[in-house]
Amino acid sequence: MDLHEAQVYLQASLHEIFHTFQKVPGSAVLIRYIQSSYQNDPIRSAIELILVIFFVRYLLSPSYPTHGPNYVKLREDEIDELVREWEPEPLVPPQTALEEAEAERQPVIVGPTGPKVKLSNGKTVINLASYNFYNLNASESIKDKAIQTLRTYGVGPCGPPQFYGTQDVHMKTEHDIATFLGTQSSIVYSHAFSTISSVIPTFCKRGDVIVADRMVNYSIRKGLEASRSNIRWYEHNDMEDLERVMKKVAEEQAKKKILTRRFIVTEGLFEMVGDCSDLPKLVELKEKYKFRIALDETWSFGVLGRNGRGLTEAQNVDSEAVDMIIGSLAGPLCAAGGFCAGSKDVVRHQRINAASYTYSAALPAMAAVTASETLNVLQCNPDILLQCRENIRAMRAQLDPRSDWVQCTSDPENPVMLLAFKPEVVQSRRLSSDEQERLLLDIADEALANGVLVTRLKSVPLLGSIGTKEINIRPALKVCITSGLSKKEIEKAGVTIRHAITKIMTRKPTRQSTMAA
Repeated sequence: MDLHEAQVYLQASLHEIFHTFQKVPGSAVLIRYIQSSYQNDPIRSAIELILVIFFVRYLLSPSYPTHGPNYVKLREDEIDELVREWEPEPLVPPQTALEEAEAERQPVIVGPTGPKVKLSNGKTVINLASYNFYNLNASESIKDKAIQTLRTYGVGPCGPPQFYGTQDVHMKTEHDIATFLGTQSSIVYSHAFSTISSVIPTFCKRGDVIVADRMVNYSIRKGLEASRSNIRWYEHNDMEDLERVMKKVAEEQAKKKILTRRFIVTEGLFEMVGDCSDLPKLVELKEKYKFRIALDETWSFGVLGRNGRGLTEAQNVDSEAVDMIIGSLAGPLCAAGGFCAGSKDVVRHQRINAASYTYSAALPAMAAVTASETLNVLQCNPDILLQCRENIRAMRAQLDPRSDWVQCTSDPENPVMLLAFKPEVVQSRRLSSDEQERLLLDIADEALANGVLVTRLKSVPLLGSIGTKEINIRPALKVCITSGLSKKEIEKAGVTIRHAITKIMTRKPTRQSTMAA
């Protein structure tokens, strides 16, 4: 084929392609645009052609280079050697000296947990290290109901909620919780810890504003971190500082003419301190500055109020004035899982957006039924709460006013008593946080040797990743009161703990501890 024939063939091919292209809908408009553009501005047409070619090439190219300039092909033996030398990072950090000492002296309980437990060494001790505040796990009626449910529904649904994991008992438990609290609706999660850490990022997104108490617990902080919202902190239980922060947020948004979701996040009973929030003031401020409240009642639900309805009942606040009430079905309710109660819209939104609800197996039916039964017990028998509070007062009378070394930082109705060293004791002895932890560990060992099992407040670092300074949690001894013991037994246990504190704090330092200091 000579040059002339090649030109004729090329022209015929182009004519055929052009004729075929004209049959495409909209091709005439594109052709007119190209012709007019080329006549008016040929340089622009050339640039557009280059951009089209670049765009097509970009779409057809791989998402990442498979053979870059620094690509080195390794032999099989080199790959095996690199695999042998690779050491993964540990899943958890190595134990500290204090953690190792505590693990070595950790008591082991044999048999069921109750007000009195048997240890592996054969000794029976009073158990003040359990959240079994009302001794409901010893209720035969609840046990029988749980066993019957286990035989009917099996161990677990093995499926996510809203699919084939939801059963009739789950819907009944949600209805019972909403009725108990006086809210429109509620939703049940399968894990208590992940409830609040999932609820927060479900409603709060990037750009939203969350005002939180500096002493909120670890699960709340994980939820704040996951939300990627703008976090503002206020001093612990300082309502004046809270109002200052809320006012500043409202003024900033008004100045910038932006409107985002704004939340107050706090606890009913603070896990790390033991005191209560001022809920009436919180509701007043949230209505004044147009915020919403997410109240974590993990430690106050089933504890505060005449029937154990939590902080809303204890401080006479309408439950519907709180946008979200988050709580736990473990602890005093002797079940498992958590819940979030609020309006129907709040609950409906979580059913399709909450990660811990959507991407988790549903709560076992046995735990759901147990939660409903214990709620019924709290409603029908408020005397068990009164008995527990009587034991709290008996224990406080033995420890707080009579001890020269410790003070109770918890609310008078909180069955979890936190005993921290008095500030003058820490100052006079110049006790560091680690030294306080070691003294508390020795006190717990001394009390256990005399027949009373107590534990320490397990604090975790509350800092950094969400833009706040490190919070120093006061080391404390944790004493959990139960109505399963008589007042005399509680008083005797209180005397034992007080004597253990006095003995450890007045002992003479050994030669080894002096050298270590």
